[in-house]
Amino acid sequence: MVDVFTEITINSPISKVSEYAANPDHAPEWYVNIHSAEWKTPKPLTLGSQIAFKAKFLGRELAYVYEIVEFKPGKKLVMKTVNGPFPMETTYTWQAIDDKRTRMTLSNKGNPTGFNKLFSPFMTTMMRKANMKDLKKIKDILEKQ
Repeated sequence: MVDVFTEITINSPISKVSEYAANPDHAPEWYVNIHSAEWKTPKPLTLGSQIAFKAKFLGRELAYVYEIVEFKPGKKLVMKTVNGPFPMETTYTWQAIDDKRTRMTLSNKGNPTGFNKLFSPFMTTMMRKANMKDLKKIKDILEKQ
C-alpha cells in the first residue's frame, strides 16, 4: 500500500489557493509529472466529474482517469481513479491560517498491482518527493500572482 501525505503553507488567501488547485485545467502547470488534463464530463467540477490525465512517473508514461468522489469547495477535494495503472485516491485539503496564508495538503493512497507492485518498496518515497515538488511549484505560482 502506498500512503503519502505532504503539506505546505502558501502565502495566498484560501479562496485563491483552493480555486486554482481544484481546477484540473491547472494541473499540468503545477504538477511536475502531469503533461495534460482532459475533461471527460462537462465543466464545472462537481461530484462525478471525470478528468483524463497523462503523466510520466518512474520513467513510464501513464494515462488514467480520475473521478471526483468528494468536493467541498474551499475545503476538500477527493479523486479516485476509474481506470489506470493502479487504483489511487488523491486528496487535497485547504485550511486558512489567516487572511493571507493557506495550509494545503496533498495525499495519495493506492495499491500498486502487476508491474507497479515491483516498485512499491520505493514508490512511497518517490511519490513523496514528487508531491513536495508539486506543492512547492503551486506555492511559487500563487505567490507570484
